[in-house]
Amino acid sequence: MARLGACLGVPLAIIEPAGFPTTDRAFVRAGMDYLDVAVIERHASFAAFESWRRAAGHRLVLFTTAADTAFTEFAFRPDDVLLFGRESAGAPDHVHAAADARLIIPMRPGLRSLNLAVTAAMALSEALRQTGGFPRPDGARA
Repeated sequence: MARLGACLGVPLAIIEPAGFPTTDRAFVRAGMDYLDVAVIERHASFAAFESWRRAAGHRLVLFTTAADTAFTEFAFRPDDVLLFGRESAGAPDHVHAAADARLIIPMRPGLRSLNLAVTAAMALSEALRQTGGFPRPDGARA
């Protein structure tokens, strides 16, 4: 996820508690070689994240298998925050309640879910495509 954000010029937010170590040292130990260009924002709790998000006026777009709206049928805005729950458990009810929109990536029936990195890449690609946010080869935004 850090590599995805770094390569596409999109900040990554981590909301504690995470299901993995989130210190820079742990990332370096895990072999994450894009940390020097990745922008990672850490929030001590969902409440802290919500306070930041609301103050900044960002819309919260939750990706969940419990949604009815396909991500390709949604009109993204440049200041949207895309949120993904844990692969194993998804997002808790209070996160669903806080979301301004809940979206799904449609899949074949009977299959549980895509992995988190694939879901994030698909979602971010569609949001950037719609908003003209992909970086150009010279590094500027389209």
